Amino acid sequence: MEMHMGFITHPTSMANQEGLPASTTSPLLLNDPSVLSSWSHRLWVASGCTMVLISLAKSMVASVHSHIWLGPMLAGCAGYILADLFSGFYHWAIDNYGDASTPFFGPQIKGFQGHHKEPLALTKHQFANNLHDLARATTFIVLPVNILCNDPIVHGFVSVWLGCLMFSQQFHVWAHCPKSKLPPLVVALQDAGVLLSRTQHAAHHRPPYNKNYCIVSGVWNKFMDDNKVFEALERFLSFQFGIRPRSWNESSF
Repeated sequence: MEMHMGFITHPTSMANQEGLPASTTSPLLLNDPSVLSSWSHRLWVASGCTMVLISLAKSMVASVHSHIWLGPMLAGCAGYILADLFSGFYHWAIDNYGDASTPFFGPQIKGFQGHHKEPLALTKHQFANNLHDLARATTFIVLPVNILCNDPIVHGFVSVWLGCLMFSQQFHVWAHCPKSKLPPLVVALQDAGVLLSRTQHAAHHRPPYNKNYCIVSGVWNKFMDDNKVFEALERFLSFQFGIRPRSWNESSF
């Protein structure tokens, strides 16, 4: 990375080392408010983390009292696996449908679609800036579960599922960072397939950007692409409603 006159530039070599396309748009300003975390961003992330930790704690405490451990553990595993699948459907939807004016999802749609032009820009956003939208949704989903439910299996699933989804954007960021810039534990988890790997995600950043949508672990990507699941959904939506996905016209990116 190079810094000149208050700008962050993205060398082509960094992108190529990761198998990702180089940025094509102007460099980001260091003080660009669009990449900085506000206090509201930080509060939403703190709130989302608190809700997930309370849910996880309720699962563990209830498991101790009931002496039931296998069910909550399996539920947590299911939550982790399904979080990757859900992230794929969500990523596919906002990559291909809607625009910046879409209610509620507009900012995320704009960010994800612009991300194909400037893949490394994502790594310049501060932590809470990247996660606050998902953290806010997590807060509103997990809060009533924490209030109304004490089942250790339900909390085992909810805490891991939504915890992984909330941090999926951070896993996505790490998949764009060179190995030398990542903590050793993150590199180890990527290499083990627990988190999305840089090599696997690089396939998504080749036109027409219609593969490898899952961004938690990427474990579902091969199945979804080999069986053309998203392609089938796109054809169904086009036939039934006349809605064409952006991946059918790569010039949209």
